[in-house]
Amino acid sequence: MWTLHKLEDERRIPTLPVFVDSPMAIAVTEIYGKHPEDHDLDMQSLMNTHRNPLQSHQMQLLRTADESKSLNGRTGAMIIIAGSGMATGGRVLHHLKRLLPDARNTILLPGFQAAGTRGRSLQEGAAALRMHGEDIPVRAQVETLDGFSAHADQGELLRWLRGFQHAPRHTYVVHGEDSAADTLASVI
Repeated sequence: MWTLHKLEDERRIPTLPVFVDSPMAIAVTEIYGKHPEDHDLDMQSLMNTHRNPLQSHQMQLLRTADESKSLNGRTGAMIIIAGSGMATGGRVLHHLKRLLPDARNTILLPGFQAAGTRGRSLQEGAAALRMHGEDIPVRAQVETLDGFSAHADQGELLRWLRGFQHAPRHTYVVHGEDSAADTLASVI
C-alpha cells in the first residue's frame, strides 16, 4: 500500500480504485497502522501530517466473500490486491478466472512462485490455466514484481545470522527451492 500511495502522490500512476481483497492483508495493514512507532522515519513523517501512507487515495477493504464477488460486475480500470497463495486457492482464483482472458488486464505476481503452482505457470508463460474444472486462456499481460516477498533472501538471512553475539551451533535450512536451499546451506 505504501508503494501505491507513493506512486499516486508522485503521479507515476493514475489514481485508481484499489480493492484489498485479502483478510490477512487487511489484518496486517490494520496492525501496521496501530504501531506507527515501528515504522521508518519517512512513514512516521507522513503519518504526522495526518495522511495514512498505508492507504491509496481510493482504497476499499473487502472483508467478506460477498464484497469480493461484487467486483465481478465492476468495469473500468482498477487495482485488486488479493492474497496470491501462488494462485493455489482463495479469492484470487475468481479474479484470475475473470481477468486472465482479457488482454487489457495485467496480472502482477509478487516475486517468487513455487514450482508446480499456477503462479509459476503464469510466470513461465502458460497459455491457459486450469481453474474450477475449466481451462482459462491467459491473454492478460503477466509481470513479476520482485522485492515484495515476505521471505528473507540469502543476503538478509546471512546478515541476520551475523548479528548473533554467539554463532548458532547448528543451522537448518528447511524451506525453499532445493538449489537455493543447498546454496544457502553451503554459504552458511
